[in-house]
Amino acid sequence: MSLTGLFLILFLVVHLIGNLQLLSNDEGKAFNIYTDFMSHNPVIQLIAKGNYFFILLHAIMGILLAVKNKNAKGSKYAVSPNNKTSWASNNMALLGTLIFAFLLMHMGHFWFQFKWGSGLPMVNYDGVEMINAYAKVTTVMSQPIWMVAYLIGLLVLAFHLWHGFASAFQSLGLRHKKYTPIIEGLGKAYSILVPLGFAILPLYIFFTQS
Repeated sequence: MSLTGLFLILFLVVHLIGNLQLLSNDEGKAFNIYTDFMSHNPVIQLIAKGNYFFILLHAIMGILLAVKNKNAKGSKYAVSPNNKTSWASNNMALLGTLIFAFLLMHMGHFWFQFKWGSGLPMVNYDGVEMINAYAKVTTVMSQPIWMVAYLIGLLVLAFHLWHGFASAFQSLGLRHKKYTPIIEGLGKAYSILVPLGFAILPLYIFFTQS
């Protein structure tokens, strides 16, 4: 559970860096070239398939852990040195379920459409035709219901990371009175900054493209 969680934490940073190209003032060119590269590079595609596997494994392990904790009558998720637990730590199963639903929505909007959708907008750069992913993203994010849905999903992700980041290190036994406060501080900063970085994107698109 911890290892898959740490892998997904790293993936979120890489995903955010790529998606920040949506902010480029070039009518989507940088983002479209980025998504086309990600869609056709065999190494990236192999990593992507591994990422899907880790997401499913993390979700399955989360369900099994929640069931085990429930049966243990009082046992809590991860390792805790005291009885002071946050709301996020006590509701990781709920948060994880909501995030999984958010991922299904996200992949339905983009990944599924790009793979099997029809009538997708196309664009041509220097003789190379590719899917106009920027147009698809702006179409979705310009709709109030989806913009709000994404913001809610990112808020849920922030709560999940608030506990999950530090807990992953603790569950691996990496706990030390000198380094644990640093890890916890980094975890809290990460759980705020990364979801906030993602949240900027639908807000920017909604208020500039609507």
